[in-house]
Amino acid sequence: MNKTAAMPRPNCANPHYYGPAIVPDVLAKLPPGCTSTGPLTSFGIHLANTEAGRQSAARLVNKMYRWRGYGDQHALEAHPHHVTLTAAEPEQLLGTVTLRTDSANGMLADATFKEVIDAYRRSGARVCEVTKLAIDPLAHPKLALATLVHIIYLYAYKIYACTDMFIEVNPRHKRFYEEMLGFEPAAEVRNNARVNAPAHLLRISLDFMGAQIARLGGTGAAAGGDTRRSLYPYFFCRSAEAGILSLVNSLSEASAGGAYEQRWAA
Repeated sequence: MNKTAAMPRPNCANPHYYGPAIVPDVLAKLPPGCTSTGPLTSFGIHLANTEAGRQSAARLVNKMYRWRGYGDQHALEAHPHHVTLTAAEPEQLLGTVTLRTDSANGMLADATFKEVIDAYRRSGARVCEVTKLAIDPLAHPKLALATLVHIIYLYAYKIYACTDMFIEVNPRHKRFYEEMLGFEPAAEVRNNARVNAPAHLLRISLDFMGAQIARLGGTGAAAGGDTRRSLYPYFFCRSAEAGILSLVNSLSEASAGGAYEQRWAA
């Protein structure tokens, strides 16, 4: 029997399950009618800093990766250079993503694209990567992805002072990340041994991402944001971001004892 197949019934109201809620109610942080998909059941964004939260996120990763043929033995471990987030309704995990910042051990993408990433390191870039990304396609996936990525951006740019973010994507997803988020190709397609599948390495400047959030965040479909061509209208607006960042900062200080470098961008 495959141990990764069973998904426990979650309760995102319980902070000991998923970890503390960074955004308890996503829809409350967005303008009315921000999404064009009709009434939605709101969901929360959680910092998965508990073992149960990480295991739940890993189960979703393995469920979605198995469906794509990427294997189902991927684990999420507690690590000072990792930040794992989850998007969850009371009875359903909608998505998860992990930020991995650079360290002496490097990043996962180094296994396939080390010389490419090293060139950015030598130029002075502070690199990070998005990994273990899984979104349930049945439950407002664009909104779940956008809000998760926005908070990952806050950790990467505002907390860890990263300048460049990388992601490894299958060729079938390359166009989406380029058109909807503004990622750019950093290397030609290569085989990713972790999932035994072809992968492109994409990069985005976090200065660029911040500018797009400031310009489009919170506009949504109802306010004229073009959600067909960009994911940024589904991001939080500037005022909502400020409150979220305050909580992210507090959680980071609590988990790291304040031993990290902040970057408070104007």
